[in-house]
Amino acid sequence: MPLAAHAASVPVVVDDAKCIAAKGCTVCVDVCPLDVLAIDLVRGSAFMKYDECWYCMPCEVDCPTGAVTVNIPYLLR
Repeated sequence: MPLAAHAASVPVVVDDAKCIAAKGCTVCVDVCPLDVLAIDLVRGSAFMKYDECWYCMPCEVDCPTGAVTVNIPYLLR
């Protein structure tokens, strides 16, 4: 799996202001079937560590604060 270059180039974007990973939440990481999300302990929020996504969306749907957004490509909508 290729490593994600930076947050703007990945399909799953996490709003650091809304993410409560610093308080112990790991819902998005736990529900991802590809295990591509991780928690950045320094920032205290989730991020996409690999640029790989099935666009299955449980990370977005199950996020308790609405911090996760899955950007589905136009041709897959």
